Amino acid sequence: MIKILKNYKLEDVLSRKIDDYSEYEPTVRAIIADVAARGDEALRFYAEKFDGAKLDGLEVTAEEFEEAENSLSEELKAVIRQSAENIAFFHSRQRREGFEVEREDGVILGQKFTPVAVAGVYVPGGTASYPSTVLMDIIPARIAGVKNIVMVTPVKADKKVKPEILYAAKVAGANRIFKTGGAQAIAALAYGTQTIPKADVVVGPGNIFVALAKKMVYGLVNIDMIAGPSEILIVADGKSNPVFVAADLLSQAEHDKLASAVLVTDSEKLALEVQAEIERQLLAMPRETIARASIEANGRIIICEDMQKAVDIANAIAPEHLEVCVDEPMELLPKILNAGSIFLGRYTPEAVGDYFAGPNHTLPTGGSAKFSSPLSVDDFVKKSQYIRYTPKALEKAAPGVMKFAECEGLYGHANSVKVRVDKA
Repeated sequence: MIKILKNYKLEDVLSRKIDDYSEYEPTVRAIIADVAARGDEALRFYAEKFDGAKLDGLEVTAEEFEEAENSLSEELKAVIRQSAENIAFFHSRQRREGFEVEREDGVILGQKFTPVAVAGVYVPGGTASYPSTVLMDIIPARIAGVKNIVMVTPVKADKKVKPEILYAAKVAGANRIFKTGGAQAIAALAYGTQTIPKADVVVGPGNIFVALAKKMVYGLVNIDMIAGPSEILIVADGKSNPVFVAADLLSQAEHDKLASAVLVTDSEKLALEVQAEIERQLLAMPRETIARASIEANGRIIICEDMQKAVDIANAIAPEHLEVCVDEPMELLPKILNAGSIFLGRYTPEAVGDYFAGPNHTLPTGGSAKFSSPLSVDDFVKKSQYIRYTPKALEKAAPGVMKFAECEGLYGHANSVKVRVDKA
């Protein structure tokens, strides 16, 4: 049963201990080194070792795309296309333009945005299938202007990528898809192989081996984030429907046993009603075992004085998903400082953000919303700044530049200015 807390310490509400994954690190390092050395041969070896897939070719063929599309219902394909349109509509507003200014002395200063050449997208391929993540991770890259979007995903012994994954990738705009997963897939994107091109940025969720591999190759490539267990925090007043609130808490608890679901309310009555409703709804859930384990280990209902205090608690926790279940949620929005994605009002369940609304569902977890952001178009572009000085402008700036360089003991820097001014 979910715990109700009246007297609490905030640090005890959502325990976020730094996990020690050192036992996995030697394995991941060895896999990365092997892929860097042997390329495709290593990928085929690990596909058979870990997934039971004896692969002749790594790349998904045109025939496989066609077969996947033909196997899906028209209804599901229409839903995937509509979701893609919504995601594109939102992310197209994220495109940024550079700037250029020319000062009176003729100096030109500017900044420009350039998409990366190759984006690598990792899509998990375990027991669950997430075509929504395919859309969320590929569409921002396409909108950013990336010309080559490469997707990797593991397959089982049947050597097939799930058809909804392939169709979503086609709709989103992936250029090529390869049958490889785990740490070896991340290594392939980071180093390149005989078949898979080297990426400039790697995005997408995965298990601990994927997460560790992304950490280890960061610097060789850029990465989006290291995603942890899913989280939801709901701020709700006494007028909220306990059935709605319980359902939303359980929507995250069913992800895995490490997921966390927290309700913060100023109503003890609502707290008790939600506690009872969670028990009732759990009995009808196909993933009851997982959801119950999550609720009992990481679920909390916090009773506080008022909505301002509830927002303060939310800001301190900085959840991945934050629902604000009050009549006038826009009044609280300016006070919310730390959250991955914010769901406003009583009829905006987190699930609409997962699948359909348009904003990205690849979000910072573990409190990292205090300093990081959802996946966006920005993850697939890089900024360059540029400077142009005229001879007169350099002559004017020279004394200051040279003084600063000499202050730091970098006389070569000072001289690079001096020789130009002396010549003039």
